[in-house]
Amino acid sequence: MSLRQRPSIISDSPSTAATPPNDDDFADKPPPPPSQSALSQALESSAHLANLLPTGTLLAFQILTPIFTKNGSCDSATRPMTLALLVIFTLSCFLASFTDSVKSASDGKVYYGLVTPKGLWLFDNPAAAAAAGGLPELSKYRLSFVDVVHAVLSVLVFAAVALRDKNIVGCFYPMPNQEAQEVLDIVPIGIGFIASLLFVAFPTKRHGIGYPITPNNRF
Repeated sequence: MSLRQRPSIISDSPSTAATPPNDDDFADKPPPPPSQSALSQALESSAHLANLLPTGTLLAFQILTPIFTKNGSCDSATRPMTLALLVIFTLSCFLASFTDSVKSASDGKVYYGLVTPKGLWLFDNPAAAAAAGGLPELSKYRLSFVDVVHAVLSVLVFAAVALRDKNIVGCFYPMPNQEAQEVLDIVPIGIGFIASLLFVAFPTKRHGIGYPITPNNRF
């Protein structure tokens, strides 16, 4: 007698084999962004005051500061040069507040000049500019009290920007103590807050050297 092999029973139930894991399940999820503190938000808002500085001066400050300070590691030679550079930038911000521009109606050329108590003194050849015609009355651009206020505020804003620069702080205060660190953290915020209020209280329509010409200009 021979034994016959019984046929295997095929089940109609779905396979219970585990599906291979997806590669996306192992992907590292980016960590949530850290929440900004009130101090960092205040510093970010005061940093927008840098837009009130002359563009060329601010750009030169951002380019030359790491070079002069050697990325914040000053020595006896680079520290005086960095100080002289800051003085030059401060004078640039101060003097730029006493400049203005006019546009000729005949050829559309923009002329820059220095604000004086008698009016606007053009840097370009004043006689040639007057002969070209189309210029507004330059005596309307005379020096005012608002110009002095903006000049002082520009210096204060630049000081606040410089105090928040890590290269400047590392050059002059490489290892500040607790009191000095508190001053470096609080003073720029106070300057930015006060300057922002005064800029709103004393608006200006001047568009001098380094400041963009907008459609709201007096042209």
